[in-house]
Amino acid sequence: MKWISSAIIPLFLLTILTFGFIKRVKVYECFVEGAKDGISTAARVFPYLLTMLVAIGIFRASGALDYLIKALAPVFGLIGVPKEVLPLALMRPLSGSGGLAILADILENFHPDSFIGRVASTMMGSSETIFYTLAVYFGSIGIKDYRHTLPAALMADFAAIVASVVICSWVFGP
Repeated sequence: MKWISSAIIPLFLLTILTFGFIKRVKVYECFVEGAKDGISTAARVFPYLLTMLVAIGIFRASGALDYLIKALAPVFGLIGVPKEVLPLALMRPLSGSGGLAILADILENFHPDSFIGRVASTMMGSSETIFYTLAVYFGSIGIKDYRHTLPAALMADFAAIVASVVICSWVFGP
């Protein structure tokens, strides 16, 4: 099995070169053109990404996240979300690395086999970095009006939060 994982990328490249040779496509020139497009896409996305990262940094450093957690804890407590995972639920849509840092903190304090650790792990795996994804993908193609995408993504994220609690309660018990 290990030889397959070692050989898959060279075989993939060989397949592309063979297919290009058969179809008479100039593979190297196509690769260089694609690389040029990649650089211009990265330059187009960078302002959106930088703005989002600065906003997240200000949001966390100002203490606004802490106030938001205190305000929302009773509401999320009604649907069974442990208050210890609420920072993860609020940070995950904003930042994947921020969410991962909060998950690591939760797992260190409550252990992975605890109910809180299981809910946090399930929540991390079933939710998405909505604002990062919107900034990168919509920024790369120049879309500035998200229309229905943001509300739909936030509803899906809320469903992931609720499902994480319900499924972990059902499978593992509180």
